[in-house]
Amino acid sequence: MNSKEEQYKSLLAQLASLIEGEREEVSVLSNASALLREVMGDRYFWVGFYLVRDGKLVLGPFQGTVACYRIALGRGVCGTAWQQRTTLVVPDVEQFAGHIACSSLSRSEIVVPLADGDGVVRAVLDIDSRDLAAFDEVDERYLNQAAAMLAATLYG
Repeated sequence: MNSKEEQYKSLLAQLASLIEGEREEVSVLSNASALLREVMGDRYFWVGFYLVRDGKLVLGPFQGTVACYRIALGRGVCGTAWQQRTTLVVPDVEQFAGHIACSSLSRSEIVVPLADGDGVVRAVLDIDSRDLAAFDEVDERYLNQAAAMLAATLYG
């Protein structure tokens, strides 16, 4: 089996060719969530996007079990990452103040904002794991790169 870093390098190469020249937000994010889940396999329990719409995060394309429809600014891991405009790695979601339990199976989480050229967050990438402390600096580094690629393509 490939190392996590090798999987991410492969993922970034595949993502670059997958989204090249495509700007339809739902289509790009749908294929991106499918690719992330396909390449990373069981490391991810849930992977998807929440889109900023009318002052809230609204459920967008995803792979996994059913999810929350709307998340307020500053609420839960996704709303906090959006508010702070920074990637959040949460080793144990039960220890995160205000965590929104869309699924009781989620144990750890990473959320990566996608910002436009002006630094305005337009969406967040949300990934959950069934395992505690599933995400580390390798995940953060490569997922930040993936989010930057997606943001540049979609929001320029």
